[in-house]
Amino acid sequence: MHGLVLLLLAVAALRALVGADASNGRAALIVVGAAVTAGVYAAGNLLPSVGPSRRASMVWLGCLTLAWSGFYALTAEGIWFAFPLFFLVPHLLPVRLAVPAVAGLTVLAIVGYGVHRGGLAMGMVLGPVLGAAVAMATVLGYQALHRESEERRRLVEDVVAARASLAAAERHAGVLAERERLAREIHDTLAQGFSSIQLLLRAAERALPADPLAADRHVRLARITATDNLAEARRFVRALAPPELDGSSLPAALERLCARTAAEAELDVRFHNTGDAVQLPTAVEVALLRIAQSALGNTVRHAAASRAEVTLSHMDASVTLDVVDDGRGFDPAGRSGRSGGSGSAGTGFGLAAMRTRAAELGGVLTVESGPGQGQGAAIAVTFPVPVPVPGAGSGSDSDSVSGPVSVPLPVRGGAER
Repeated sequence: MHGLVLLLLAVAALRALVGADASNGRAALIVVGAAVTAGVYAAGNLLPSVGPSRRASMVWLGCLTLAWSGFYALTAEGIWFAFPLFFLVPHLLPVRLAVPAVAGLTVLAIVGYGVHRGGLAMGMVLGPVLGAAVAMATVLGYQALHRESEERRRLVEDVVAARASLAAAERHAGVLAERERLAREIHDTLAQGFSSIQLLLRAAERALPADPLAADRHVRLARITATDNLAEARRFVRALAPPELDGSSLPAALERLCARTAAEAELDVRFHNTGDAVQLPTAVEVALLRIAQSALGNTVRHAAASRAEVTLSHMDASVTLDVVDDGRGFDPAGRSGRSGGSGSAGTGFGLAAMRTRAAELGGVLTVESGPGQGQGAAIAVTFPVPVPVPGAGSGSDSDSVSGPVSVPLPVRGGAER
């Protein structure tokens, strides 16, 4: 726009100086009129209020129109400056004000040119009219594109902000999920191991000095448990599978767990494996092993039981793990699983961790309990197992039943821990 104004004022002044206006002695006035119009135009562009303020814009456009009118009164060549005004008015004023203002400038341009030439021709009318129409269409089209561009920019900013917020929420959820997973792993492994070490060392203390052989046996078992816990901790760091399952089957790992628990806690723990074993996903095997560790840990610490049985049952479409003891129980409805077990307060994390671990893999955890000594506890977890599709090739772990299969438990009562 600045270049267009400068060019048209220069063209108007030069044409006036070399044309008929130069002979009647108005050349100096014409140059002054062009300079004044250029000065008013430049002053408006230097004022920061022109544009943001509608009032300041209207005042500036009025002064510019007056300066142009004086220049136009000196020479017919001033009509060239009408075209920049046609662009400026709709650019600075709203449409309801710009349309009549441009129409008035168009009439002024046509009438002024007719006065200078002594009459009007069709070209003298069509030129300013078409120029005004093109200017209005151009400015309004530009403004529409600008509004659309700004709206798109705002939408992009909103999308970017929403994406960043979603990414932050997903990161936060991932952190919480990983914390919960680590809490379950630590509770079911390291915490259980430390508890066993504490029980063994207390037993060794009670055996000394009367029975050094028994104390030595308890200390050796505590050292073995500490070694296993150290291996678990290292596996956590390396994010590998539990060491109990390395090169071993799930039934063998459960049998070793029962034997170790029996030796550490002086508890009669027996393992039973029923049905035809099938290949289970690693995640399901880990979950079954961890749930068995947590359930037996609760039995040792809270149930005051003399006997516990762990049963792994393989069925056509599911696998079930039962952990039953003959300890003291409590009313699950009264405790809601918030206590650590029968008659003693605990962290309340064990059952919640077991339920979460089972639910994440589509399993169902069932707990049966009844108050009173000898009522015992019964915990059962059921997972669906992959079902081979006839005629299909070797599938992945994802080729499995699409939901948990619940196996009812006999009413055995027990403490929910």
